[in-house]
Amino acid sequence: MKNSVKVIGVDMIKFTKPGTQEPYEIMASKAILGAIKDAGIDYKEIKQAYASYVYGDSTSGQAALYKVGMTGIPVINVNNNCSSGSTALFLARQAVQSGVVDCALAFGFEEMKPGPLSDVWGDRTSPLKSFTDRLDTLDPDAPSNIGAARIFGAAGSAYISKYGAYPDIFAKVAVKTRSHAVNNPYAIFNKPLTVEEVLNSPVIYPPYMTRLMACPPSCGAAAAIVCCEEFARKHGLQDAVEIVSQAMATDTAESYLDEIHIVGAEMTRRASKEVYEKAGIGPDDVDVIELHDCFTPNEVITYEGLGLCGEGEAETFINNGDNTYGGKFVINPSGGLMSKGHPLGATGLAQCTELVWQLRGQAGNRQVKNARVALQHNLGLGGAVVVTMYKVSF
Repeated sequence: MKNSVKVIGVDMIKFTKPGTQEPYEIMASKAILGAIKDAGIDYKEIKQAYASYVYGDSTSGQAALYKVGMTGIPVINVNNNCSSGSTALFLARQAVQSGVVDCALAFGFEEMKPGPLSDVWGDRTSPLKSFTDRLDTLDPDAPSNIGAARIFGAAGSAYISKYGAYPDIFAKVAVKTRSHAVNNPYAIFNKPLTVEEVLNSPVIYPPYMTRLMACPPSCGAAAAIVCCEEFARKHGLQDAVEIVSQAMATDTAESYLDEIHIVGAEMTRRASKEVYEKAGIGPDDVDVIELHDCFTPNEVITYEGLGLCGEGEAETFINNGDNTYGGKFVINPSGGLMSKGHPLGATGLAQCTELVWQLRGQAGNRQVKNARVALQHNLGLGGAVVVTMYKVSF
């Protein structure tokens, strides 16, 4: 029998702009200690730890965890690009579900530099080379020196062209997300935006994508502790949130089909389909969602990948307000990557933290009323996507 897996402790620190952060090991240790306190257990009861980060030397996970204490447990360092945090959670859940351990920790952190993401290892083949080569073939005249903005900007342009949607949908998503961040003390940006402000900000990928449609480089940390049902019962943990189902998908040949598939649309469809089937719960039963909005075109594309609306229906979905309070779903109540920030290794665990708070009713002024089922989507190009469903029974 596979064990039921519960999230019993979560925490995150407020994300910051590069240059204002504490060292990664300090940020991470604060998030870990917060999650341990939240769980109400002794640190020594954690049997394995998975540390997620992208920019850092090997065994940075150990350096961070040792600030909390050196108990001799296995520590596994995880780098899966922007999905590293949820990959660490995937591995911790798997360890508990299989019965290898009864309690495991996933934590993530990142110290980033100002400006757009760029290759660190310029002396070897980029893992994204096959994708950028495909973009060169699809649109040889497009700007090619702007990193991730090129990939997601091209996907946004392709979406508008394919479905005839009005381009202001990307700005409307940015405005919606920022309106949520106003109520989140953990968000870097919490000043409301207007559609006009978003559209008039500097263009970073012509013709549609502007600076205010892109997430900021960020520094921060987050953590989650998972356990089996017997462990939770033994410790009298009444507010544990169950991971009902979880799936990770990587690329197939279909990922090279067009610009939309290059940013993980097909991976997202496969992973979410598996999650819904395993859980026996469909998208219509979900109350609150945290999804990977590194650029607002990706949020629009992900609505359809997750089955929240039909293919080509995202414009109507947005205009009807079905992505916010009072609509079908509340998407990114935290403010998402766009406003909360995106320290790569911490992002997936910050999403988990927000959803656990929502399901416990601990989200303050951004609380989604009567939230019982939550969905998480975390994407890393190159690639991997992790989709996770949570629910409460208390």
